[in-house]
Amino acid sequence: MNITAGILKGRKIISPNTELVRPTLSKVRMAVFNVLQSYIDFKNAAFLDLFGGSGIMGLEALSRGFKEVTVIEKDRKIFQIIKNNYELLKQKAELLNIDSLNFKTDKKFDVIYIDPPYYAGIYNNVLKTMPDFKICVIEHPEDVEINGYNILKQKKYGDKILTFLTK
Repeated sequence: MNITAGILKGRKIISPNTELVRPTLSKVRMAVFNVLQSYIDFKNAAFLDLFGGSGIMGLEALSRGFKEVTVIEKDRKIFQIIKNNYELLKQKAELLNIDSLNFKTDKKFDVIYIDPPYYAGIYNNVLKTMPDFKICVIEHPEDVEINGYNILKQKKYGDKILTFLTK
């Protein structure tokens, strides 16, 4: 898997070889950051990836100029792969090996990216427990209902939908 843009463009990372991780496609990653670019100045922005997987979303954020990145992954083996990817590319981020639903902070994030296991049924639970944000991006299947937020934009990619939310 390659980083799609920015200072790390073209650099490869390792993706966990497990059914637990569904890496975000490059065209979807590009769409996420292209939309965000019209709303947020990446230069001083903070990015949170609540379900790290391979760590690619945080690396894309750093590559494109985000000042701070936090990545959360609860699976210990997958977390180690994320950690290795960041070390390989010499990128600094806050990497946390915890359950996203247990993450507590007073910090405000400019962007929160949520891409949990599609059919775990935790989307609204995650939305209730996440920290303060400017824009939240959720990657989800069609049958997910999202309540209590303003939908800024939605884009569909095959069986995936990107929903950009504000409060």
